[in-house]
Amino acid sequence: MEKYNVIIIEDDLQMTDYIISNINSSTSYQVSKTYTNPKLFLTDTDQVFDIILLDVIMPEMNGIDAILPILTKYPEASIIMNTIMDNSESIFSALKFGVVGYIDKQYFEKNYSEVFEIVINGGAYITPKIARKVVSSFNNPNIRLEKLTQRENEIAHAIIQGLSYKLIADRFSVSIDTVRIHIKSIYRKLKINSKGELFSIVSNNS
Repeated sequence: MEKYNVIIIEDDLQMTDYIISNINSSTSYQVSKTYTNPKLFLTDTDQVFDIILLDVIMPEMNGIDAILPILTKYPEASIIMNTIMDNSESIFSALKFGVVGYIDKQYFEKNYSEVFEIVINGGAYITPKIARKVVSSFNNPNIRLEKLTQRENEIAHAIIQGLSYKLIADRFSVSIDTVRIHIKSIYRKLKINSKGELFSIVSNNS
């Protein structure tokens, strides 16, 4: 029986060995190659794989930043995030960029065959712990404020209070140009284009 090929991109060598032992004991899957960071994978021209297991925290390039370059080079790639990172920003960035699975590493051993089978057959998979966070985000659509730094949150609330750029600069002892930079960052992170949209997010989250 021909096995499906799995590539592992993971900088923890002990974890990599553990994953390999689990996958290679299967009758349906085998690890074809491993890499300690996404750049090594992207520069390798000899690739045979059906599934990519991708960690988030790695040297040189993190897993989230690697998703789009990988899918640009291999549009049909099935990427599954296998990570301890379960913050909302990482989850939604990965899903938005095109992964077909997001699982926490503690879940891997008992359920990898189920995850792989679903993905190979055209489905997508997120573990219950991750799914709970996704559901919670829909119950709290203003979860995006988590992306802001403390100072950006302070400036966002100051804008909603009606303060001018000059008054905001005076309040936080920064220049007006610095205020403008923070506001540009706030709009970019929240994916908004107006004070009205900012008011809706901040006031509902207060």
